Amino acid sequence: MPGTVGFPLTRQELLDLIAAGESPEVEFQRSLGQDFGRELCAFANGDGGTILLGVSGSGEVVGVGNHGRTRVKVLTVARSGDPSIAVEVESVGDVMRVTVPPQKYKPYSIGWRAFVRDGTGSRRLTNAEIKDLYYTVGRAHFDKEPCKAFSMKAHLKADVWERFIGRAKIPEAMHSILALRNLGLVDNEDRMTYAGAWLLAGDIRQFTESAHVSCALFRGTEEAGSLERQDFHGSLPAIADEVLAWVLRRINVQFSIWRENAEGRPELPEAALREALANAIAHRDYRSRDHVRVRVFRDRVVISSPGGLPEGMSEGDLGTMSVPRNPLLYNMLARMGLVGGIGSGIRRMKALCREYGVLEPRIDVSGADVTISFRRPPAIQLEPSGIDDDFAAMQESLFAPQDAAKERPGRPVGEVSDPGSPSLRHRDHPGLTRAWERKTTVQVRELVRVLDRARSRVEILQGLGLRNRSNLVVNYMRPALDAGLIEMTIPDKPTSGRQRYRLTPLGRELRLVLEERARAREASGSGPRGAE
Repeated sequence: MPGTVGFPLTRQELLDLIAAGESPEVEFQRSLGQDFGRELCAFANGDGGTILLGVSGSGEVVGVGNHGRTRVKVLTVARSGDPSIAVEVESVGDVMRVTVPPQKYKPYSIGWRAFVRDGTGSRRLTNAEIKDLYYTVGRAHFDKEPCKAFSMKAHLKADVWERFIGRAKIPEAMHSILALRNLGLVDNEDRMTYAGAWLLAGDIRQFTESAHVSCALFRGTEEAGSLERQDFHGSLPAIADEVLAWVLRRINVQFSIWRENAEGRPELPEAALREALANAIAHRDYRSRDHVRVRVFRDRVVISSPGGLPEGMSEGDLGTMSVPRNPLLYNMLARMGLVGGIGSGIRRMKALCREYGVLEPRIDVSGADVTISFRRPPAIQLEPSGIDDDFAAMQESLFAPQDAAKERPGRPVGEVSDPGSPSLRHRDHPGLTRAWERKTTVQVRELVRVLDRARSRVEILQGLGLRNRSNLVVNYMRPALDAGLIEMTIPDKPTSGRQRYRLTPLGRELRLVLEERARAREASGSGPRGAE
């Protein structure tokens, strides 16, 4: 290609280059004048380019008089840049080609001023643009800047600090300021850095408005008909934990119902999801107004991090190298066990998925985002099979997401089941009754017992003897909704003041099972055992 660095330019290639005219990558200059340094600097601050000396703006070849003397002047101007600009100089007939390859140490300036290419010309960079360029190329790091909004007295809370020093392996007896100095989380004036503020925030939006993580659950495979949206905005470690828990509650879990005290197996590897989420938080551009997004679709889980790839990295480098955009934050998250070694995250995610028996995640890079997509496997097949197809159908409905429970063919939610329905013949399978009890939590079974009729959240709180509404939602209602055991009376208006919650047919059947077993225990003389 004409003008390619390292390849001599033939006369015909030169003529073709001139015929194409000036462009953002090519500049014509009749002679080595005052504008030469400006254009050299502009190309250095961009992706490089070519200056043809001895060619007029209209494309007429006028030539360069003394190539040896001109070459010396070109190199002198290039060395006067701050920092020095690397160039390649070549004579092609009467014309001199000056090639500016992509530079490593942006931003560059000439005579205390910095320029950038703008169309077929150049313009001076503002101070703000120069600062952004420092961040973009990694010569400055936003996470190390002092966060002026953070007050040690007002924002450094004791409970957050206790959790932080536990995860960061800091001795309890060490004074907080000394610990922060040792970790580099305060500057030389003991002002909290942004990295420190994000790690110790009660609400991260107080310090960086877009630093929260936004989650959404969708009914199908497109961003339409969302079932739920929730933002997480505590400290970064808390956000990572809470978002991972949110995702795990909204994907399918397989239980081996033939083993006592068997643990559930999520359809996607938890460790790979954790790695993807932590890397999205660690490597995002915190100067961006966008935020990390987590979307759960019927067929995939998608995690998007704003900012694209850091300067110096290409999509082909993913999995083999890493250029941390936020090195202080990354090192702290690694110390806390939330991320692994630099450059190994993608390889580790892929390996975890292969070992788990699911497809490797897909990585998509654009100028604005880096997106990781985990393909959800088809519906889980329960083993061993052959006892009863109705058994598998009921188990699937019990642990599938709520929308799947609503869409079970043959009987809409809200319709009372036939007591003789083969899909609910718990009496025919004593082991099935035990599986129901074992695979629902104590909290869910307590909620099922309390819901003898449609009740409001306040009534449910009172019935359960609870005070914390968050505890009610996270540990009682959300799992029961996900399992298809309870439903809203006004599903189209989740926040309605008249909203009530009631048992589904499946929930009523489970309530009946629990009541029968309680009566059986009392009759046997063992007495009530509560919500075991």
